[in-house]
Amino acid sequence: MFLWFIGLSLVMMWFVFRDPAIDHRLVVLGALLPDLVDAPFGHAAVAHTLLGAVVLLYGVMAVTVRRRRLRRRLLALPIGVFFHLVLDPIWTVTSVFWWPVQGLAFGDHPIPAFDRPLSVGIAMEIVGALSLVWVWYRFGLNDPGRRSIFLRTGRLDRALTEPGHQPPSC
Repeated sequence: MFLWFIGLSLVMMWFVFRDPAIDHRLVVLGALLPDLVDAPFGHAAVAHTLLGAVVLLYGVMAVTVRRRRLRRRLLALPIGVFFHLVLDPIWTVTSVFWWPVQGLAFGDHPIPAFDRPLSVGIAMEIVGALSLVWVWYRFGLNDPGRRSIFLRTGRLDRALTEPGHQPPSC
């Protein structure tokens, strides 16, 4: 389940922050990170906890003291992790999400993205794909120049945030 996290994290990023200068590639990486980190354990663990996301955020803040540009860029990673936690119903599993407040054991709770009925997973991936189509057109990524900048830097065209801006046509 990748399109769900990729597409919806980009949409959420836009509606929450509307910042074309953030590295959207790192938002996507952050949105996939909890599943990538916890998959080798075979169950939801530290990467699916609120503490894990907060520690990552704190770590980025700590290592980027007096490096404003680097901080601005790297903050996209924990933002993506927080988006993952919102999009994954792991917050309903209190022993994992609130670890270690609810105890030190994670239990054997499967990673939610890998433990859904096939029909639900397919529906979520379709929603993710539709979100990516919206992103493609809303951000004008059908334009080769904009697409190249986005792939190279993760940034969007600043014109997208100008008042009265209309999304690019198909």
